[in-house]
Amino acid sequence: METKNIGLRDIEVADTKISDIDGEHGKLIYRGYDILDLTKNSTFEETVYLLLNDKLPTKTELDEFKQRLIDARDMPRQMQSNMRNWKKNADPMVMMQAFVVALSGYYDDKGANDQEINYQSAISLISKTPTIVASWERVRSSKDIVDPDPRLSHAGNFLNMLVGEKPDAETERIFDICLILHADHTFNASTFAAREVASTGAHMYSAVSAAIGALSGPLHGGANYEVMKMLFEIKTADNAADWVKERITNGQKIMGMGHAVYRTYDPRAQVLKELSRKLAKKTGAPWFEITQAVEEATIHEMKKQKGIDIYPNVDLYSASLYYMLKIPPDLNTPIFAISRVAGWTSHVIEEKFAQAAPKTALYRPKAVYVGKYCGPQGCEYQSIDLRK
Repeated sequence: METKNIGLRDIEVADTKISDIDGEHGKLIYRGYDILDLTKNSTFEETVYLLLNDKLPTKTELDEFKQRLIDARDMPRQMQSNMRNWKKNADPMVMMQAFVVALSGYYDDKGANDQEINYQSAISLISKTPTIVASWERVRSSKDIVDPDPRLSHAGNFLNMLVGEKPDAETERIFDICLILHADHTFNASTFAAREVASTGAHMYSAVSAAIGALSGPLHGGANYEVMKMLFEIKTADNAADWVKERITNGQKIMGMGHAVYRTYDPRAQVLKELSRKLAKKTGAPWFEITQAVEEATIHEMKKQKGIDIYPNVDLYSASLYYMLKIPPDLNTPIFAISRVAGWTSHVIEEKFAQAAPKTALYRPKAVYVGKYCGPQGCEYQSIDLRK
């Protein structure tokens, strides 16, 4: 009997202490802490420490952790040189995936199942993925690569490497909050991919590379790039209502609206909406106004035409926000990844070493075969000259 393909929705596959979602009430929790509380009071570095260590750090612990992240920012010069051999129009996510897994050739991956080595690998990946993305943007733009600046925060350093200009304090904080919001989101497609690969005993770099591959899809991390394409097409807020109405009437999806888990406003979208509003006021850019018009039109038309309540997800306002931060739209998904790598690495460590998910628990889901049977013994093989 054929089974309905539900994409493993509501199928419990493992325990986790890292994050939780209350889709009915729009709550996202990192290690017991509400994401809204963290965005008001924490920093990305502190949030990463929380995800990796299951507790908030003391001042001494945080200072030491931040220094470890700073010390690990540099990527091998040979890798940066190799970037220049790539086509400049190469997909940034393909580039990112390739260079992340290539890092394993420069570091010790023989301790794939050693907890301390995995922790060191997590630090390395969290620190180096921003360097990889920023270096690629400089190379493909025929600009000199900007070296990491140890005086800057994780968020400020990335923006400086990307555009070659130190951000002001407000801009730096806005991007820091964006990184906090994207750091983890339970067993989404990319996190599940990382954990599935980790369950085989593969090393951290392979698991994170697999996660990047999953994130690249337009139904997952690639959605925010599609949102920006939509905003470019709409052009002005006045065009939004008619554009949205036509799409919904034709049965087409509005990118950035609706979520597989949340039944109310995505809490990340709430924060990003206000950050986008703030940055639009600062820059004079029209993108917040257009995005808000899309949100309002979609809510209205979906209720009117289909009787459905729908709300923005994390992608709707992050697209315009990143664009106003001078981030090219095709880097939206890599930006997502430089934050989510904190969650991926935390999940890999949990998958390998937590008692609730022992490393021997290899993921092996069962499929229902719905293909043909020619008889009790299967189909009879015929030589090629007898086939019709």
